[in-house]
Amino acid sequence: MMNPILQVPNVPLAADSNAVVNYQRDSRNYVTQLFGEQLPTIANGFFNVHLSKGIIVQPHWHTNVTEMVVVITGEITASVFNPFTRERLTYRLKPGQVVVFPKGWFHWFVAETDDVYVLTIFDQPTPDIVFGADFLAATPPEVAHRAYCLDEEAYARAVASIKNDAILGPPIGCDTQVSDQSTSPSKTSVSPSNKLKS
Repeated sequence: MMNPILQVPNVPLAADSNAVVNYQRDSRNYVTQLFGEQLPTIANGFFNVHLSKGIIVQPHWHTNVTEMVVVITGEITASVFNPFTRERLTYRLKPGQVVVFPKGWFHWFVAETDDVYVLTIFDQPTPDIVFGADFLAATPPEVAHRAYCLDEEAYARAVASIKNDAILGPPIGCDTQVSDQSTSPSKTSVSPSNKLKS
């Protein structure tokens, strides 16, 4: 079936994917976008993501789209939580390599080098995004205590500083060192089948 918008005379067929800044942490870490609202003829949407070493695209998931991340320059470590096996899968990706985050799967990625540029392509013109920050900030301390036996006051202090709109982290001024944090070992091991060969 032909898209009716393609039947409109003088329909726009080109756009600048750098024109709309979605989020900017600083001059080296920012996200631009091209979605259906900018180019009605687009059948998918995407972000251009520029990162320096140690910067993270905060944990999140999409309710309506599957996302494909293509590394153009630099290297990233991408992680996704498999809801069926309840395991975190982690991949180290170099230029030309790709990872897919299925719709509804919790995921994030971290720049392992400077001058990272990735293209995140969605299978719909506009993605819905639920940020982990939103989820944490919306969870009342008494619920965190009842569900996980977390200290209510400590939890409230921990989430009070979360900036829900900080897509790229850590926030400027955070006392955590950015470099080398992304490669620290985690409790979830990665099987060799989850690592991409260079």
